[in-house]
Amino acid sequence: MNPGLVVKLRPAGPWRSGPDSGARNRVDPVYHSDSLYSAVTSALRTLGDMDAWLDATARNAQGSAVRFSSCFPFEGDIGYIIPPRSIWPPMSGAPVTSPKVRWKSARYIPLGLVDALLAGQVLDEDHWSIDGPSECLVPVGRPGPFRTAIRSAAAVDRLTGAVERHATACIEFVPGAGLWTVVSFSDAAQYERWNGPVRAAFRLLADSGLGGERARGWGRSDQPEFIEGELPAMILPPRAKPEPERETAEESVGQAFSPAEGAGQVETPAPPTTPAQVQHWLLSLFAPASDDVIDWTKGSYSMLARGGRIDSPVRQGELKKQLNMIAEGSVLIADAAPQGSSPDVAPDGFPHPVYRAGFALSIPLPPQVTL
Repeated sequence: MNPGLVVKLRPAGPWRSGPDSGARNRVDPVYHSDSLYSAVTSALRTLGDMDAWLDATARNAQGSAVRFSSCFPFEGDIGYIIPPRSIWPPMSGAPVTSPKVRWKSARYIPLGLVDALLAGQVLDEDHWSIDGPSECLVPVGRPGPFRTAIRSAAAVDRLTGAVERHATACIEFVPGAGLWTVVSFSDAAQYERWNGPVRAAFRLLADSGLGGERARGWGRSDQPEFIEGELPAMILPPRAKPEPERETAEESVGQAFSPAEGAGQVETPAPPTTPAQVQHWLLSLFAPASDDVIDWTKGSYSMLARGGRIDSPVRQGELKKQLNMIAEGSVLIADAAPQGSSPDVAPDGFPHPVYRAGFALSIPLPPQVTL
């Protein structure tokens, strides 16, 4: 069990997370963990704590002391997440394609359904629908947490008066919706050291913005909400006692985002009693370290190419080297939790390293789940 922190951000306007293609008229609804790490690092540079932060994370030979999940949407009391690829779309009790719900079209599902599906419960198609714009599986009658929109703008040359029009895609959240992320600290000592600075960094980012088009005021949010607890119980609460079987999973949706209730109210799960390989559900992007032992012949995972531009006081905006990473929602098979690495993706000859955070924030799945 590690100290954990859930951070909820309620956007005060549009947000933009650019797609891998860089196209202005497209947007990636996931704000990935490597981008979040870069934003927090930039905020800590402003706050005067960057060198110690890099020593504890990207330059730490023992592995990062602080890890971030990617940012996922929430709406009201429901937090959405990319489910484990090994259990989604549901294959038991609910067909992949049904007359009412095309399950595999959902990129996000309510967090509370993950435990229900792992316990063998099934989904009643009369209670669910797919919100097309957000790709969320939502209870019937509830909206999705966000919509994609196109905002027009014009660049004006003050010398010649020439005007260049362009359109940029963004995400607009419905009232009561936003993004949430998980912060994991390696132990109590690291929690005491970095809890305060990480919170300060998120408060600064709420004012300055995350993602693209920050000069236009995009990416800003109200003051963050912080919820303390322990991992993995905040995400996947252990079962303190056997529950009676249910025919559907609908009773679990009310607990779809309740890390505050989970903290301190559930029994600590017993560690595995056998050395059997464990399934690890990734909530972050992952770049394997040299000593990570992953059984790549098993599991269920996908790759994502990551690029982008450098945010640095020197040679601003240069292209980073592209890196293939394991995507969120992947399920990896390993004896121990994957750790990950932070490779230097600076272009050749750049004056300082540029780290791509590939530290794994993973949740062990119950051993009874089969692939």
